[in-house]
Amino acid sequence: MEWLRKHKFERPNKKFINDMTFREVYQRVIELARKLSSYVKNETRVAIYSNNSVHMALFFLALQALGKEVLMLNIRLSDEEIRKQLIALKINCVFSYDNKFISFSEVYESEGTHVNLEEEFNEEKVAVIMNTSATTGEFKSVPIRWKQFHSHVKASQKSLGVTDEDNWLVVLPMFHIGGLAILIRSLYNGTQITIVEKFHEEEVLKLLESCKINMISVVPTMLNRIVNRIENHNLRVVLVGGEFIPKPLVKKSIEKDIPIYKTYGMTETTSQSTTFSVLNYPNKIESVGLPLHGVDILIKEADENGIGEVLIKSPMLMDSYIGKEKIVGCFNTQDVGYLDEEGFLYILDRRKNIIISGGENIYPKEIENILYAHPKINECAVVGKKDDKWGQVPVLYVVSSLNEEEIIKYLSDKLAKYKLPKKIIYLESLPKNTSGKILKKNLGM
Repeated sequence: MEWLRKHKFERPNKKFINDMTFREVYQRVIELARKLSSYVKNETRVAIYSNNSVHMALFFLALQALGKEVLMLNIRLSDEEIRKQLIALKINCVFSYDNKFISFSEVYESEGTHVNLEEEFNEEKVAVIMNTSATTGEFKSVPIRWKQFHSHVKASQKSLGVTDEDNWLVVLPMFHIGGLAILIRSLYNGTQITIVEKFHEEEVLKLLESCKINMISVVPTMLNRIVNRIENHNLRVVLVGGEFIPKPLVKKSIEKDIPIYKTYGMTETTSQSTTFSVLNYPNKIESVGLPLHGVDILIKEADENGIGEVLIKSPMLMDSYIGKEKIVGCFNTQDVGYLDEEGFLYILDRRKNIIISGGENIYPKEIENILYAHPKINECAVVGKKDDKWGQVPVLYVVSSLNEEEIIKYLSDKLAKYKLPKKIIYLESLPKNTSGKILKKNLGM
């Protein structure tokens, strides 16, 4: 509330969320908090179950004004997965965009009561809880405190800059850190965001061509769907992260003078840990950037080529997973990479994705990068499969009109024989999460 109140006084008529000004948002949040107070008066933690909307943002801010820890539920989870998360976090009160739980409309129609609101930040207070992808079958709960958000917004501002004309298009789900962080950054910076329900190609292109949007965060699969069609725009930042970014996609963006900023981060590090402008460093396009202010990157047990596990130490780093031991020192990302002489970080792959075949390390991203350079490869993912002779062998899942012989011939000129896929499986599309990230765990790894 401190940042919102500040901008309500300093720039009351400046647009903040869609067409609502800071003054209007402040008034709506106060009114909503009073209505919510009777629902949450005995609760420490509550949850929001919603797709992107102005209402979702208002409910989040109103619950912050009431000092609640807010779990952002992924709306693509099954009922059983939701039940497990609510039980584990002892949450009894859930607000939803539909009638699945306590609906937004029910709260809006209720009577408000007088309540004392939290006017200032308690830096140690947990603002939001996000559950990480359950790659092992067991989710982990990440508590993000206001001190981590505060460190993040200051560091991000130094990296990306800020102008009074900034209007950040929110297409990433706000129940993921990449989407919610946009709201938090703009709340701090005093700038505008435009929230849309989800990524619809035509709607996004129309908004970009209106020249009212100058910032957007996307994952590579989203950018790939619009890059060839972006013509008239006023973009100053296109923040791309969330997964491996194919080199051909980056090159195509450079050719069109689209201001790509590659970024690397995760829920545990409160979004960005590294970022850089590809247009400013075209010779670093395979990198994920330089550490943000206050972030230290270390490489654990580096081999003779400087390659090892990527460790992060940062004021944006979570204190611990809920119910787990406190993190002391650095956080092991489980990613494998290296730092160059200028401090740029390069991610080769997730440690769990690395295929060890006959004692040789195979990095799936290397194979995927080459494949994406071919115009007839629409989507691809390389995963490891157990093999009696070699331990593991690479298997390619692909969306393409090329036949197996054509794919192997194309790869044979560019890769060692042991890196070639031993099996190719054709699909109409690859499984993805709500952010458009390819889910390798659903490909029989």
